[in-house]
Amino acid sequence: MSRNLHLVPYDPSWPERFEREAARLRKALGQWITAIEHVGSTAVPGLLAKPVIDIAVAVESEADADACVAPAAALGYEYRGLHGEDPRRRYYVLNDAGHRIAQLHLYILPACAWTELLTFRDALRTQPQLAADYSREKRRVAEAVEWDKAAYSLAKGPFISAALARLEA
Repeated sequence: MSRNLHLVPYDPSWPERFEREAARLRKALGQWITAIEHVGSTAVPGLLAKPVIDIAVAVESEADADACVAPAAALGYEYRGLHGEDPRRRYYVLNDAGHRIAQLHLYILPACAWTELLTFRDALRTQPQLAADYSREKRRVAEAVEWDKAAYSLAKGPFISAALARLEA
């Protein structure tokens, strides 16, 4: 799989793709999950994005998080374990023919990252100037890191942190 970043204009089929995946996940994980949300740039109409659907799922306990691993794997999601330094966040990827098509971010509530993720998404959806600024920042960062996926994810952090701080003020 390529480690190069690929940004594309918003695709109106992304919400439908999310709904299809969400339905599969609800059926397989429904007894453990408390919420499922379309997050990331594909969840914001008009925003430049990687063509990968980001899905956030909330559970109430570590036991519930652990119980989700096998059913998610049965749907084709590869469990990657804890995500970063946050012990309340788990990460899965869904690939098709060697291309990532979805990412599943599972949060054990309460989790600050869950709240921040939804706050940022909702602000991007309701504040056109913030969305435009973020789209420009995404392009600038991608070019600055020479389209490297891992570096791109880290380099967007200061913009997101600053936006969240302004939203909280």
